[in-house]
Amino acid sequence: MAFYYEEPSRTFSEYLLIPGYTSEECVPDRVSLRTPLVKYRKGEEECPITLNIPLVSAIMQSVSDNNLAVALAREGGVSFIYGSQSIEDEAEMVRKVKKRKAGFVVSKANLTPDNTLRDVLELKENTGFSTVAITENAEPNGKLLGIVSSRDYRVTRMSLDTKVAEFMTPREKLVTADASVTLKEANDIIWDYKLNSLPVVDDNDHLLYFVFRKDYAEHKEYPLSMMDEEKRYIVGAGINSRDFRDRIPALIDAGADVLCIDSSEGYSIWQKRVIEYVRAEYGDKVKIGAGNVVDKDGFRFLAEAGADFVKVGIGGGSICITRETKGIGRGQATSLIEVAAERDRYFEETGVYVPICSDGGIVHDYHMTLALAMGADFLMLGRYFARFDESPTNKLIVNGQYVKEYWGEGSNRARNWQRYDLGGKNSLAFEEGVDSYVTYAGSLHDNVEKSLYKVKSTMCNCGVTSIPDLQKNAKLTVVSATSIVEGGYHDVTLHATPGMSVNNP
Repeated sequence: MAFYYEEPSRTFSEYLLIPGYTSEECVPDRVSLRTPLVKYRKGEEECPITLNIPLVSAIMQSVSDNNLAVALAREGGVSFIYGSQSIEDEAEMVRKVKKRKAGFVVSKANLTPDNTLRDVLELKENTGFSTVAITENAEPNGKLLGIVSSRDYRVTRMSLDTKVAEFMTPREKLVTADASVTLKEANDIIWDYKLNSLPVVDDNDHLLYFVFRKDYAEHKEYPLSMMDEEKRYIVGAGINSRDFRDRIPALIDAGADVLCIDSSEGYSIWQKRVIEYVRAEYGDKVKIGAGNVVDKDGFRFLAEAGADFVKVGIGGGSICITRETKGIGRGQATSLIEVAAERDRYFEETGVYVPICSDGGIVHDYHMTLALAMGADFLMLGRYFARFDESPTNKLIVNGQYVKEYWGEGSNRARNWQRYDLGGKNSLAFEEGVDSYVTYAGSLHDNVEKSLYKVKSTMCNCGVTSIPDLQKNAKLTVVSATSIVEGGYHDVTLHATPGMSVNNP
């Protein structure tokens, strides 16, 4: 006879946190959201990779490219570049992130001395950059011959056919720094020489980066940035269980800091084989997450296989129709509670702490706090990040409202059959995701800051100032359908203001 769970599987919306004692120490500015990304052993001073905020972006075409990876790393989280693309293209995205040292910018506007003022103006209009590097071959890392900035020309007094060589600031008049310069030293040079930008060159005078005066303030604005020892942004990458023997070496060579197997269901021989390959080839040097699972057996299987973190959740994503299509999955809250308990048992038995990632089911910001209280070490979000300027999708106007495109990896649009690989044919037999729109929400920075302030505020209401304390001391209660209704506005008529819907504020 089949096994039946006595309790129904529940979602985050079926729970509420109970307030705890709030002391003078419990203020949002004192709350730390630092949390482990990968496993570590009891007694180790520090986890090999620690997130400064408990957010990572989903391994999806419509979410995680190199632009969002940089934006999220600045905030203190990590993106996992989507793997449903060619090995070369994914590796190049990783490489672009690793080239973006904090405060060091690879030139995006480049010309040669033979170009004209017309070319400069067109480049400025197309890219928005007013500082143009003049190199031998117009490549961002070519030999530096000069710089053109808005101070070097006057459109009203010059012919558009004037050669760049005639008005650029030549190399011999430029103040530069060598490759060993630190960000602090670069900023000191900028201030000492009253520069707007400082070119950084190698021993052969090839341009490596620019450091801009305007970026000094930006660097101060992002104190939680996730950076490696060389001050490059940390980035993850998704892999599959088919071409991993070719994809993993390419991603490691490109500089990926952490990998994650992208699969709808992780309790499988296929994931074990991928992890075994990584351990055989790279030992513990390469960090790799696995999943997804929904119970203690799935977690234990992947932890014993050697996973550095385990993702929890099947069918809870806003664009996922796995439960509807296949009748398989589990409520996200119930899954998380069971897996978190097993993670703690595994830690007690082995002394190895394997972080768990809650993937799916986040509808409202308060669900983030609930997920952390239920034991998640960090959260993987798709729809949340797809709404922002930095995501790779188009911004459109639909029914008079700005939206962004968002589609599932199991949709016909993505056709990411590898994610649902069961060792069979190399194609997508049926859809497990939909193609949709999400309401445009603006910049990642503004939204993440607001969401995490809510998390910190709620943690203070619970009387805690760290995620481990929240997991240890939180009190949660199941709520009835009636109390869910009671929790929203009721028995009133809202004032309708311009741009606000009464039903969807």
